[in-house]
Amino acid sequence: MIDSKPAELRLNLGRNLTHGLLDALGRAIVTGQFDDGSFPTEAELAKLHGVSRSVTREAVKMLTAKGLVSARPRQGTMVQPRSSWNLFDTDVLRWLLNRKFSIDLLRQFNQLRSAIEPEAAALAAMLADESELAAINAGLERMKAAESGGDQILEADIAFHVAVLKGSKNPFFAQFQDVVSTALRSSIQFTNRIKGHSASIPDHAAVAHAIARRQPDKARTAMKKIVSDVLDLIDTAELGQKTGKSTKRR
Repeated sequence: MIDSKPAELRLNLGRNLTHGLLDALGRAIVTGQFDDGSFPTEAELAKLHGVSRSVTREAVKMLTAKGLVSARPRQGTMVQPRSSWNLFDTDVLRWLLNRKFSIDLLRQFNQLRSAIEPEAAALAAMLADESELAAINAGLERMKAAESGGDQILEADIAFHVAVLKGSKNPFFAQFQDVVSTALRSSIQFTNRIKGHSASIPDHAAVAHAIARRQPDKARTAMKKIVSDVLDLIDTAELGQKTGKSTKRR
């Protein structure tokens, strides 16, 4: 029998029933609605949402691939501990970032950026071709335009960082772009609220100029500063939460 706990999942699943169900169930798992490890059967999910067994079966398979659930003979489907979740899956990361805000999660993400993006910038300074250099410069120009309302600040900032990752010509760094795009949406919005203004154009320009001039050490250092400043802002915000003081800088 289905108890009242997952009744909150009864949502409008949209036109794509499988992905709608996947999104509803993924959010429910990440937000702790199944913290006891139990999970409805495919038959129960089909009845609850008014969808076919094939739709629920496919959605559960996708949850399994993301590490959120596992199916065992005679035990049914069980929710996996967070240590098993695929944090590089953009759906999982989006669900995590959209739940109750976590400064710890934001810090951990930017610690990962600190390990990857400065090296990507250094590689881009050595290896980026003309089209990739143009994309990095275009991202910077979009950021400048966004300052005066000519573009979307968030999208322009993301475009710049993605262009640097692609410019590294490292396929592993390049595939990190989806994670960066997803997580930066939360990170940038959060840090912009603290600072009271958007990302530093001069800091991003320093990265772009070092890459264009084929100066890997300077590119690495400039990108490291951008991410380090974010980590400093996170520390400031955490301190503000503990002391009850406003963290917005003037």
